[in-house]
Amino acid sequence: MLNINRPRYKRSKLERALNRDVLCCVALLFSMCLVGAVGHFMWRRSLPGTPPYLVPDPQGSLDAPSLSAFYMFFTMIILLQILIPISLYVSIELVKMAQVFFITNDVDLYDAEWDRRVQCRALNITEDLGQIQYVFSDKTGTLTENKMVFSRCSVMGTEYPHQENAVRLAVVDEPDPDQEVVFDQRPRRRREPGWTLAGGEEEEESGSGAGQRPQAAPPRSKAARSAPGDVAFSSPLEKEVVPDKALLQQIVKIDFSGGGWEVDPYLDFFLALAICNTVVVSTATAQRERLSQLSSASVSTGPSYALSSLAQKVGSLRRSLASWKPLTRRASPDCQVLAPEEEEEEVEEEERGRASGRAGDMDALRSCRLVVDSDEVLFEAESPDEAALVYAAKAYGFTLLARGPASVAVRLPHGERLELEVLDTLSFDAHRKRMSVLVRHPVTGEMVLYTKGADYTLMELLGSPCAEQLNDDQRSVAAYCQKHLDQYAKEGLRTLCFTRKTVSEREYSEWSTLRRTALAAMDNRGGQVRDSAVHLERDLSLLGATGIVDRLQDSVPDTIEALREAGIQVWVLTGDKPETAVNIAYACRLLDEGDMVINMSSKDKRQCASMLDCTLEAVRRYPLGPDGAGTDPTVAMVIDGRTLAMALESDLQERFVELARRCRSVLCCRVTPVQKSDVVKVIRDKLKVMTLAVGDGANDVNMIQAADVGIGISGQEGMQAVMASDFAICRFKHLRKLVLVHGHWCHSRLAHMIVYFFYKNVAYVNILFWYQFYCGFTGTTVIDIWLVIFFNLFYTSVPPIMFGIMDRDVSAETLMGLAELYRLGQGEYKSSIFWVAILDAFYQSLVCFFIPYLTYRGSDVDVFTFGTPLNTVSLFTILLHLSMEIKAWTAVHWGVMMGSVGVFFVSILAYNALCVTCNPPANPYWTLQTQMGDPMFYLVCLLTTVVALLPRYTFHVLRNTLRPSPLLLARNLERLAPAARRRWTQGWRRGTRGGGGRGDAPGGEDGSRRGGPVPDLDPSPAPPAPRDTSTTIAT
Repeated sequence: MLNINRPRYKRSKLERALNRDVLCCVALLFSMCLVGAVGHFMWRRSLPGTPPYLVPDPQGSLDAPSLSAFYMFFTMIILLQILIPISLYVSIELVKMAQVFFITNDVDLYDAEWDRRVQCRALNITEDLGQIQYVFSDKTGTLTENKMVFSRCSVMGTEYPHQENAVRLAVVDEPDPDQEVVFDQRPRRRREPGWTLAGGEEEEESGSGAGQRPQAAPPRSKAARSAPGDVAFSSPLEKEVVPDKALLQQIVKIDFSGGGWEVDPYLDFFLALAICNTVVVSTATAQRERLSQLSSASVSTGPSYALSSLAQKVGSLRRSLASWKPLTRRASPDCQVLAPEEEEEEVEEEERGRASGRAGDMDALRSCRLVVDSDEVLFEAESPDEAALVYAAKAYGFTLLARGPASVAVRLPHGERLELEVLDTLSFDAHRKRMSVLVRHPVTGEMVLYTKGADYTLMELLGSPCAEQLNDDQRSVAAYCQKHLDQYAKEGLRTLCFTRKTVSEREYSEWSTLRRTALAAMDNRGGQVRDSAVHLERDLSLLGATGIVDRLQDSVPDTIEALREAGIQVWVLTGDKPETAVNIAYACRLLDEGDMVINMSSKDKRQCASMLDCTLEAVRRYPLGPDGAGTDPTVAMVIDGRTLAMALESDLQERFVELARRCRSVLCCRVTPVQKSDVVKVIRDKLKVMTLAVGDGANDVNMIQAADVGIGISGQEGMQAVMASDFAICRFKHLRKLVLVHGHWCHSRLAHMIVYFFYKNVAYVNILFWYQFYCGFTGTTVIDIWLVIFFNLFYTSVPPIMFGIMDRDVSAETLMGLAELYRLGQGEYKSSIFWVAILDAFYQSLVCFFIPYLTYRGSDVDVFTFGTPLNTVSLFTILLHLSMEIKAWTAVHWGVMMGSVGVFFVSILAYNALCVTCNPPANPYWTLQTQMGDPMFYLVCLLTTVVALLPRYTFHVLRNTLRPSPLLLARNLERLAPAARRRWTQGWRRGTRGGGGRGDAPGGEDGSRRGGPVPDLDPSPAPPAPRDTSTTIAT
């Protein structure tokens, strides 16, 4: 948590552009007010005398023209202040609240397994989801399920593949059949707790023939098999480990009855798996006992209850003694694990063996079984890796029983309880990449340091082999183990190494003094504690290594492919070794077989600079695509943490950014949490792009906070990432719809609504401004002041809000199927669009003012009678302008439009009928009623509205006919029949990927019959087809 920085305040890109345009409106307002002040000054100077309509002061004199112009400047600010869209900010917040409601209630973003839905923790950046250009993702728990399953291991240079366990994982990966056969799990008589070694020929249960197949139980679904348990990292998929027969034979060969078993390397390996962690142990029976004790303590506390409890304890002790038998013979090599549900079969076999006189002939038995304890032990782990290793040790009989501050208890395969004194625990940190536990053996009394960690850190600390009696071939344990580690990494497994070290009393005494000094230090305490751990962790003896599989989440490859098709560059930042990360990258389609992969790994800065220069020279030969990435071939980069640290330094940063900009995908391996945030900041600031970071753990918090949009996955590693994020999802696949659909909708709706708000305010306020040229710039309003207030407050406030909430340019199905539309819809709010809307507003205001002015010029109508048609045509023009912008009409849109018009006429008719002297000396009484009886009023309204909207309407018709946008083409696809729509979609995708030109999109009778002729699906030239560039550039 020390690496976590304070969260920065995030403002959306659209909001920053909005503030810039609001400042432009402020400048426009001051310009108009300055024109009004100068015009009033010139008008006052041109007056030959004192006109009767100017009221003098008590002394009978008027203000000087200059002073009057100064006052008029502020009067014009009050009159034209509605040019500043203050109500726009309120409308934006209302629209964002509705957008958040739609996002959180999307059924496709709900996860039934965890019973969670998407969370919108930041309400002010929903539209930024539609502007993403770079996605930075963690791997473990984000792309993968974070359900660590023990897969295979290497002990003392020998590899144990655990093929049966691999078969079990493969069966889980297969699609669920109609009926799944599960071995019979009928209730059996409970066996007393404890591990024992028993031998006997396998016999069929009574009533079953030799060839009888196992009975089928009701089918279980994949979700049920891998569903999370009550404790984190305890799903059946994680707990059930099928032991390897060869390794099980090695465990059985250990002579627990002798005196040399304490230094057996296989014993040390599984002890390291069981105790070198921070797992907390509990049992289901203990929980039930605590509950029963609490409930019974309040009911039965008398002497009779105490006697009955004592009798029960004595009976339990007697049964335990009767069921105990010592281990006197070595077991045979062939050994199997007896699962809890098979314990009763062993009991029955033993009873039949004793009845037939075969109990004493143990040497004749060819098989043995490890009998599993029937009490369910629950392991509560901080990470899934630790839980997987503890469950693996339990599968071989090394069961972690209890953990305390000063001791840890393990039950061995022969049933003995081994309790070790914990002298110290050296916790894991990001610098050492390992953890250790120092214990004292209860039998030999020697101090042993067990260490687990990343292979590249532990291999550098190795000393002598574990057992001195090993021959020369076996002494090369490290070489064989490293070979197995490389094989595990290529298969995409997570690897860990385990070591052992015997610590002498003198070494421990010196080290404990150093440790206490470091713990008591006031300055640089963390560094001193870390140095003390490093001082002890040297000259280690390698025991073995493990490979843990972490499967990809559902639909991760499809999601990454869709993001790449949308023009988004995807980066994966992980702490895994490069081989493991590359394997996962190919599995999730981050890397393709045809990609030109750049592998960057250097040991010094000079080599790193040379690699950057050579690689840049190679990739600059390929052109850049519209999103800035290379197009032919697709370039990808794999870089390790050490090289990345050098590349991010100030003198190499520009070259690294230039190279990364030309890469479609980047894979960063062995990176720390701080490096993750540094990468995000460098790309965000240098390239001026919108970034999104997604992660699930505490080590991703810095990255999430550094990105423009941070998304946390509420998985099994706590809620730190969720608490620091802007949005929280349950699965990585939800990112696809959240970004491509909801992000596009939120950005498109808000962008069009903001542009419309600016247009609406400028168009209406300019009508008041044009009138000032005919009233001496005196600040007189041609429209009643209350109607001016009502215009923005009631008449035109709800339609744009509903436009921002309900409008939909393209359906969700089309956006999910054609991810390219996401990039094409990102430029819907630009400065050019803003100024075009302002110019259109000026034109429409000129039409709305001067057509009525020319109509009523020379007549004897009063000012409010002249202002009534101005107000009416303004409403019609503004609402019809909005109707041309709406892409998807619904009943809500129709209701809001008709309601606004109805409220306008009803409120003004009531106001003109009831208000006689509301605004003296003007009198609005019966103004609209008189106008509605004049045919000229209707002619003026119709002609003005048509002339005002004709240029915009003509522009839309010509653009959609001659050069339709891809979004318009996508809307046309939605009118086709499903079969024709699929064919057109495939043709579109082939064209955008460079697989063909305009002739690739198939046509058919369905297109012309259902939706009319659809325009060409390839409005822009297709990029050249990618060639096969599977050769990797190794630098």
